[in-house]
Amino acid sequence: MARRSQNLIEDVMDITSKLPWWIGMSLAVVSYVVLHWYANQSPPTSAEGVNAIYAAALPGLLRGFAAFGQVVLPIVFLIGAFASAFNGYKRKKLHKDTAQSHSVNPLEEMNWQNFELLVGEHFRQQGFVVEETVGGADGGIDLIAVKNGEKYLVQCKQWKAYKVGVKVVRELLGVMVGAAASGGFIVTSGQFTHDAVVFANDNNITLLDGKALRRMIHGQTKPSGSVEKSEPVSKPYRTDRVMCPKCGAKLVLRTAKKGNNVGKQFYGCSTYPKCRYTKDI
Repeated sequence: MARRSQNLIEDVMDITSKLPWWIGMSLAVVSYVVLHWYANQSPPTSAEGVNAIYAAALPGLLRGFAAFGQVVLPIVFLIGAFASAFNGYKRKKLHKDTAQSHSVNPLEEMNWQNFELLVGEHFRQQGFVVEETVGGADGGIDLIAVKNGEKYLVQCKQWKAYKVGVKVVRELLGVMVGAAASGGFIVTSGQFTHDAVVFANDNNITLLDGKALRRMIHGQTKPSGSVEKSEPVSKPYRTDRVMCPKCGAKLVLRTAKKGNNVGKQFYGCSTYPKCRYTKDI
């Protein structure tokens, strides 16, 4: 889904809505105080000559912008803060309603937007700081989850009639390597193929199928089905499994022999010098 074009005010409002609501409220107060103070500063002492006129024009223009901004900018921040609070309420209500639902499979009854909101809220309740990325239905990385200084990429697949195959897991791994992520998650309302489970287990990717996600939302922390762990555990990538995201060849363990990193180990493409891709351990 392509992002529609927005102006600067809408961009600021959108960014603020993704921050905690209290940050938006604080920005509204600070922006009003600062801009109001500047807008009411005394004009410079009048002086003769053309240069003095030009020198006084710029501060006057800036004070005019400040007088306008002291009204507009706090309103923009307040709207973003209210949107953040409303979205937080919506996510928590969706999570609670899903946990209390008596439906056979409530995950399949919601649209993909609500499915992503539900997954994001679940990660927030597990202590992650979650950023919702701009994307479309089942397109690209949907969430970036950070915990204890480590970044994890989350992809949501609300596939009702199909199993998620190994191709999707491989694609996520390529993005993880490029983004230097500690691990990844793929969450689906359906199931995963056996090959997808095997590949994920070897590459620090956690798979959450519909059954496991429902159990976790209902408060049962022990995962089931294709899920191997409920919390990500950082571990080195296995170079016999990990492929270079640039050329598709295997990554091999190397040791730097010169430069500032002499003696340090890293993963490099096996086709070097044809491909010079590297990844720190």
